[in-house]
Amino acid sequence: MFQVGLQRYLFSSFLLLSLFGLGLSAVAQQDAKPASTDQTTSGQAAPANTTAPAVDPLKRPISEKQKKENAKALKQELSKTYKKWLDEDVVYIISDDERKAFKQLSNDEERDQFIEAFWQRRDPTPDTEENEFKEEHYRRIEYANEHFAAGIPGWKSDRGRMYIMYGPADEIDSHPSGGTYERPIEEGGGETSTFPFEDWRYRYIEGIGQEVIIEFVDTCMCGDYHMTLDRSEKDALLHTPNGGATLYEQMGMASKAQRFSGGLENLGPGPNSSSQATKQFDRLEQYAKLSAPPPVKFKDLEEVVSHKISVNLMPFDVLVDFVRVTGETVLVPFTVQLKNRDITFVNKDGVQRGVVNIFGRVTTLSGHIAQTFEDTVQADIPAELLAKAAENSQVYWKAVPLRSGRYRVDIVVKDVNGDRVGTWSKGVQVPDYSDDRLDASSLIVADLVEPVAAKNVGTGMFVIGATKVRPRVPPADGKPIVFKRNQKLNFWMQVYNLGVDDKTHKASATVEYNVVNAATNKAVIHSIESTDQMGNIGDQMTLQKTLSAANLDPGVYRIQIKVNDNVSKQTLDPSATFAVE
Repeated sequence: MFQVGLQRYLFSSFLLLSLFGLGLSAVAQQDAKPASTDQTTSGQAAPANTTAPAVDPLKRPISEKQKKENAKALKQELSKTYKKWLDEDVVYIISDDERKAFKQLSNDEERDQFIEAFWQRRDPTPDTEENEFKEEHYRRIEYANEHFAAGIPGWKSDRGRMYIMYGPADEIDSHPSGGTYERPIEEGGGETSTFPFEDWRYRYIEGIGQEVIIEFVDTCMCGDYHMTLDRSEKDALLHTPNGGATLYEQMGMASKAQRFSGGLENLGPGPNSSSQATKQFDRLEQYAKLSAPPPVKFKDLEEVVSHKISVNLMPFDVLVDFVRVTGETVLVPFTVQLKNRDITFVNKDGVQRGVVNIFGRVTTLSGHIAQTFEDTVQADIPAELLAKAAENSQVYWKAVPLRSGRYRVDIVVKDVNGDRVGTWSKGVQVPDYSDDRLDASSLIVADLVEPVAAKNVGTGMFVIGATKVRPRVPPADGKPIVFKRNQKLNFWMQVYNLGVDDKTHKASATVEYNVVNAATNKAVIHSIESTDQMGNIGDQMTLQKTLSAANLDPGVYRIQIKVNDNVSKQTLDPSATFAVE
């Protein structure tokens, strides 16, 4: 049986080879035949053969139908490129208006021009070949794909989205394995077990605020961290009876069922329940802002900064101060002062209204944007009082946190009713307060210094910590700040890095105040204070003094404050000039 099968196999193979050989011979004869009649005896080309020779299909002329199909395929391929740019590359940073405009473009040339202009609008240094914003953006996408992928590309994850939009967080509290967790008191206190979670802290995000905390929770234990509004979502024992009790639940002052009484979070009653409830809308607002690309309100003013147009039709004055926040972060208040006489007022229902738009940008020496701010200043003055108020001023104040180093600051103001624009540009050196040497904030000469309500601590115009400090801005011509004799003069300053005695664990310093007449160079007011009189002073103290200008004759004066640290044997002696009329 085996032999019969083998014979059949050999016979079949022989037959196939024979047929294959015949086919090759026929093809060879057919190819050789035209070659023998290719030339005539005279060397002229012979007439074309009526039978079309076999031609490589790839070399055949393309029909109109095939051309259209190829063009359609190419367009679809190009469309994928633009679609990827719109839905992946810039999905988190493109504004709704820009997206709408891009979708209305009719051809690829317009789309290419749009994309080029899109990046140019965001280029912090348009005069150079490099676009630092674009380079940093794609670097962030690459980083997100490498570090935040979890079944989906990293750029699609919530952590990737926040990283692409706002860059690396200033601080990350990571719990990759979850486990035992001591709740802070604002979350109800007590101990529980959690899913993996991370808290990202940003010191400042433009348009959102300071001390922004973003929480990500991995409830599936699969590495897919999602951004959450509910801080109780990370609680693995949230739905376990009697598990992970809060402080009030341990004390019998609340039951676990009360956690699910409705609301944004299921934290349950606690010592800070009332204050937490009032912050729910703030958390919702922050969540919405984090999910939206930051808008630019005054694009016309931003263009003035971006293209470095130097104009000074709208005069104004700027004061820059420095106040330490931490060893690495400095609060930099910018005070902008505009005279009423330079603002165009328009009568509206018997009230004269002036409106000024303000745009500011802080950039590093490498051209990266560190901070931007934009606001509107509105002044309403009764029509009959406008002439008297012409010499009064409108004051705008914006404090931004910055790291120590050198920056370029550009501020643009626009008189909306008068359609005038003014600019101010200056290099600013933010001091380094991290060393142990005796140091101080700016000495601020203010027309108002007063404590603020507890709910307003750290927030609001002119607020530094728990105090409202409204500075007087010196004019750009170098003349001193002017106070009327019926006004109060205020001096505010903080001193840092005081030495602390090893035995008493207290600071020991004296502060000497001198108001000197600039004309006679004689002190007209002199006083000395010591830390012993100020109470429990640590390594930092705040100095503030109020004087009545009525006690001073008209003239120019200099306030000198001398701080003597008895422990470190260091001294400070800042001064400021003012005038009394």
